[in-house]
Amino acid sequence: MPNSFKMDNIPFSLLTDAEQTLLRANLDIGYFQKGEKVITAGEVPDGVYVILKGCVSESEAIEAGVEAPQQVFVQYQNEDYFGGWSALRGKAIHNFVAEEETICHILPTRTLLDLIASNAQFADYFQQNLAVKREIVAQHGSNQDMAEFMLAKITAAAVRDPLIVEQGTSIRDATELMRTHKADCVLARKGGRLGMVTGTDLLDAVVLKQLPLETDVSDIASYRLVTIDHQDYLFNALVMMTQQQIERVVVMAGDEMVGVVELTDVLSYFSSHSHVIGLRIERAASVDQLREAAQGLNDLIKALISSGVKIRFTMDLLAAMNGRIISKLFDLIIPADMQPHVCLIVMGSEGRAEQIMKTDQDNALIFRDNLAWPGMQATMQHFSDTLISFGFPPCPGNIMVSNPAWVNSVGDWTQRLSDWAATCEGSAQMQLAIAVDAKPVAGNEALFKVARNWFLRHLRNNDVFFSHFARAAVEFDTPLTFFGNLKDRGQLDIKKGGIFPIVHGVRTLALEHRILKTNTFQRIELLMEQGVMEEQHGKDLAEALALCIQLRLRQQILRAEEAEDGIDPTPNLIDLQQLNKLERDLLRDALHVVKGFKKHLAQRYHLGG
Repeated sequence: MPNSFKMDNIPFSLLTDAEQTLLRANLDIGYFQKGEKVITAGEVPDGVYVILKGCVSESEAIEAGVEAPQQVFVQYQNEDYFGGWSALRGKAIHNFVAEEETICHILPTRTLLDLIASNAQFADYFQQNLAVKREIVAQHGSNQDMAEFMLAKITAAAVRDPLIVEQGTSIRDATELMRTHKADCVLARKGGRLGMVTGTDLLDAVVLKQLPLETDVSDIASYRLVTIDHQDYLFNALVMMTQQQIERVVVMAGDEMVGVVELTDVLSYFSSHSHVIGLRIERAASVDQLREAAQGLNDLIKALISSGVKIRFTMDLLAAMNGRIISKLFDLIIPADMQPHVCLIVMGSEGRAEQIMKTDQDNALIFRDNLAWPGMQATMQHFSDTLISFGFPPCPGNIMVSNPAWVNSVGDWTQRLSDWAATCEGSAQMQLAIAVDAKPVAGNEALFKVARNWFLRHLRNNDVFFSHFARAAVEFDTPLTFFGNLKDRGQLDIKKGGIFPIVHGVRTLALEHRILKTNTFQRIELLMEQGVMEEQHGKDLAEALALCIQLRLRQQILRAEEAEDGIDPTPNLIDLQQLNKLERDLLRDALHVVKGFKKHLAQRYHLGG
């Protein structure tokens, strides 16, 4: 019977051959009748139980003489394991009861402790922590090499030693130094500041501006250096270069400069063609050329996901790419003399930098008070139509600049935010939720910041407002059965059941604490830093959200490939039968995290009833 024990599922697949042999040699078998207690609360369990056949429920222990309904937390079925925490603690705190005739493999506590002592990852998995489990699964997935790249730090790349010249160095001498050291940039020191001079800067100075070769190179340097910490991820350097439209960043260790990392260094590590798309976006001189570049994004998404790239990295890169496309289109369509007087904002998932497959476009325009632009609305209609032709579907709620309701002066926009906040009506609350996730992508950002800062200063900071605003996060049922399991079959709306409760709950907390970041993961990190959210709770929420988004994205890609128009008709539905056992287990854990978060929100904002 020990030979029937399956070792190909995590956590047992984490064991070495010798450790698996040890496990099999010490396995026992237990037979339990329907209604029989497998583990009794308060007693010392025999070890970890792995179900070979049958079903076991975990329930709370009811004190003698107390009349109360028994709460069942979860049911375990074939190949599930249970009792790990009880075995490690030495005493069970819950009852485990056979719901039908059940056969279990039993891994004795003594052997479990030996395996935990010899295998750190096996030990970590038994912490029953969603973040730990997700990290282990990522490391042992089929695309481990790519996953390891995505975790590469800046220091793993070819960080180039900085070539520094002092004030007074001529263009001629700087050029000779760059040639000698085979560098394509220098850092010029001027007083206490350092500025960057690239080969292109030297060429422009001499050829276009016709400056003398004896000109002080520090006079043509750019002193707005874009920096990144040496312990940051290499992938984040790529995202930063995409966002800033640059080819090099300065690497810092605290206040000390370590060197320079260049785009070519990053690309030597990166196996996809994101840089090619980025270059095509930047070089697009017409709407048609920009459309061609934008249409390559879906292929990039598929390449990133199939390569095992972490979902947060994918979201960051795609958000940067989408932002550049929209900004470039703005430059091509909006008259140059109007651009300083308007600000284009994106909202919803695009504003949070959490939209990967394009599901819809949520955008608005804020313009300077008393601006005279007769052709404004016709231009906005053209802008929306062009985005649709790029593959950005129209918003079902018509939250687009083609809708005059979403084209407002600064004064009107602040008034709309105030009006939404003042009413408890559902649609107004959801419009406010969309708007507080807004992010400027083109035009004069100051117009957006003026409106946002005014709203935050005048927001009614009272329990009534936040109670009504938070309520939407708990309105949808968590898609778990009465026994805490996933449904056996069918489809699950992952947005209603998992993604939205986290996003909106975190949004509410962020708004209450005046956090300006719109990305949900960044909001969670800042809430943890401020002590509003416990660190472990925050990490589990982030992992649960990332898992839900990743599972949704994989099925979106499959359905989009099958659809004639390449658009997924049901972007938020998860077909449970397409998930393997490990994915179902992780999703179940994630939904339990969501359920706990909703309970926390209900208590915090008094949402009973």
